[in-house]
Amino acid sequence: MRKKCLDTIYELAKKNKKIIFIGSDLGPNVLDSFKKKFPNRFFMEGVSEQSIIGIAAGMAMEGNIPFVNTISTFLTRRCYEQIVIDLCLHNLPVKLVGNGGGLVYAPLGPTHQAIEDLSIMRVIPNMSIVAPCDEVEMEMLVRDSVKLKSPLYIRIARGGEEIISSKKENFKIGKGILKKKPGKILFISTGVMTQRTLKAAKEIEEKKSLKCGVLHVATIKPLDKKILSFWIPKVEKIITVEENILAGGFGSSILEFTSENLPNHVNKISRMGLPDRFVDKYGSQDELCEDNGLTVKNIYNLAKKTLGI
Repeated sequence: MRKKCLDTIYELAKKNKKIIFIGSDLGPNVLDSFKKKFPNRFFMEGVSEQSIIGIAAGMAMEGNIPFVNTISTFLTRRCYEQIVIDLCLHNLPVKLVGNGGGLVYAPLGPTHQAIEDLSIMRVIPNMSIVAPCDEVEMEMLVRDSVKLKSPLYIRIARGGEEIISSKKENFKIGKGILKKKPGKILFISTGVMTQRTLKAAKEIEEKKSLKCGVLHVATIKPLDKKILSFWIPKVEKIITVEENILAGGFGSSILEFTSENLPNHVNKISRMGLPDRFVDKYGSQDELCEDNGLTVKNIYNLAKKTLGI
C-alpha cells in the first residue's frame, strides 16, 4: 500500500509542478525516481519530523502541495504541536502520509504501534482523515487528495492486502461505500479492517443464513453523513470495527454522529477496536490483532452475541 501511495505521488508530480515530497529517514532507494527527475522537489530530512512539518507549512504557504511521509507514530505523536499550529491553524493543504497505521509495526513494539493516531488527529480542527482498505483505493485517494485545500492525514496499512476495491466505485474523500447490502445487521468499518468485516459477514451468511451488510467508511473525518443517515435507521444492529483504541476513535465518531442526528438509534451500536492500553507484546500484525481480539472469528462472535443467536 505504501509503494502504491508513493508511486502515485510520483506520477502526479510529473503533471503538477506544485507537488513536493518530504520524507523523514525512510531508508535507501525510497522514491529514487522522484529524486532523480525532480531533485528540487524532493527532500529527505532525516530524523527531524517536527522540522519537516514546518518546512511543509512554509512550502504550502507559497502555493505548493507537499506530501509528507514518515512512520505514523513519529508523524502524529512527535509532531502534534506543529501539526496543530503550523498546519491546521492556517488550514494548509499538506498531505500527511503515515506508514504503519494500527499494529503494522508489531515486531518493533509499542513505540512504533499507531494505536491512537485516529483519535488524536480526529480532534484537530480542519484536519481530514482517511484510512483506505487496499492499494486500489489508496491510488484513488491520493489522486483525489490533490484538490483538497486543507490538511489531510492518510493512514497507510502494511501492504499486500487482498484487493476488495474497484475503480468503478469512484472513491471520493468524504464518501462511504456500501460493500454489502445489510439485512438485520450492518458492520461499519474503516481501513483494512473492512477486509475482516467482509469475511465475517460472509461467514454469518453461510453459517446462520442471515444477511449481513458492510459499510466501508474510509474517510473518518469528515464522515459521510448522508450514507450514515440512510443506513443506520434501516438495520437492527450495528457493529463498528477499527484498528485503533476505542477512546475517541472511529467508533466514537459514529456514536457521536448518531447521538446528535439519530438519537433513537444509539443503543443499536456496538464497537470493536483496540483496548485502552499499550500493546506491549511483539510479533506479527496478525498475532497482535489476535491477542487484542481483532480477528474475523471475534467479529463473527460479537455479531452473534449482538443478534442473540
